[in-house]
Amino acid sequence: MFRRREPVPFAFIAEADQFRSNVTPPPRRRSSAGEIFGRWLLGLTVVAGLVGALIVGMPALSLDQSSATTQHSEASNGR
Repeated sequence: MFRRREPVPFAFIAEADQFRSNVTPPPRRRSSAGEIFGRWLLGLTVVAGLVGALIVGMPALSLDQSSATTQHSEASNGR
């Protein structure tokens, strides 16, 4: 590995890039059935909300050609 050329006041700082720990992290705790069910329920709620918003918003996103030609503003009426 690459060594520093300038002097370093503490030896452990210079050797920090070579340090390897032999301590293994503890094993991951398994999720309980309630936690798994809660995650599924949260995901299902988010997806249902997005689908519901899309269904409710579809009429506003569609172009209705028949109503566009029959609607007139009051400003277009001759006074």
